[in-house]
Amino acid sequence: MGVDIRSIESKYKKGNKLLFSRDSECLRDLIRLIEEQSHRTLVMWALDCAQIPLAVLEERCPDERRPRRALTLCESWARGMVKMPQAKRAILDAHAAAKELGRVCGAYAHAIGHAGATVHVETHALGLVFYELTGMVYDAGLDQCGQMIDERIGYYIVRLRHWREHTDTLDVTWAEFLLDDTRPNKEKVWNERRRNRLNGRVRQ
Repeated sequence: MGVDIRSIESKYKKGNKLLFSRDSECLRDLIRLIEEQSHRTLVMWALDCAQIPLAVLEERCPDERRPRRALTLCESWARGMVKMPQAKRAILDAHAAAKELGRVCGAYAHAIGHAGATVHVETHALGLVFYELTGMVYDAGLDQCGQMIDERIGYYIVRLRHWREHTDTLDVTWAEFLLDDTRPNKEKVWNERRRNRLNGRVRQ
């Protein structure tokens, strides 16, 4: 389903920090696909997709290196090469950089921070999406962003399907916590709880 510009228009005019959420109809198919993936697949997908906002950010702010460092250390974390505290510090530094940058580059820096944090928990994967798409809208303007956003959402889905097929064929070492396939997908758990709460309110 394509983006309905009217659904974000009021947020855009108010200058909201985020223009997209789990309630965004245009993200429904992507969210369902995310709920079906292993943690490892979402890590590979997030680190992959984060390269696009990183490239834009570094082109515009070539002296800002904190987001790239966050991605590098989070990939090392996923491989079991560094521990959580070191990667977490780098993620927080990426978010700190976001607060120092303008609205567009700040959104991209937040997106990169969330991509790295996907190593910790699956629910951060959508943070990449919400912030990158928000940055794109503010960058292009409300009247010019529709097709661009639709194409990027399509790109997310294509890349997620790619990593679903290829993640476990990679010849890489994984941190032990990412090898535990008995753990439920946290995005799916969160959404199920949320839907149950909403259904309970409706029944009341």
